[in-house]
Amino acid sequence: MKSNRQNYFISIISVLILGILSRRISGIPLFIGDILYAVLIYFGFRFLAADSKKSVTLLLSLLFCFSVEILQLAQIDWLIAIRKTTLGHYILGEGFLWLDLLCYIMGNLMAFLIDEKLIKTQNLNL
Repeated sequence: MKSNRQNYFISIISVLILGILSRRISGIPLFIGDILYAVLIYFGFRFLAADSKKSVTLLLSLLFCFSVEILQLAQIDWLIAIRKTTLGHYILGEGFLWLDLLCYIMGNLMAFLIDEKLIKTQNLNL
């Protein structure tokens, strides 16, 4: 049986591929990428701390996503320069949107539910 970290790593790679496809295929709404971003962050935290409580991971992931979105209000030269790079744009975004916060809530809740129902763990940790 695969370890938890392997399951989370596979989840991360899968979500990365879906996220890239969501930006490359026309007709897919942009907010889907924001939802997938939140899912990716959740599974990233789970990968780094697989033994932590899932509810703590949910909270940390939401805080991270909200912090990145709020940071988009900052117009600091070095931060703008990072955002102009491809990787910086994907990680930090480019402009604050209230809708993104809703997408992050949806994505994190989806990831939490997937984690609860589909990803096999050795112990129940809520």
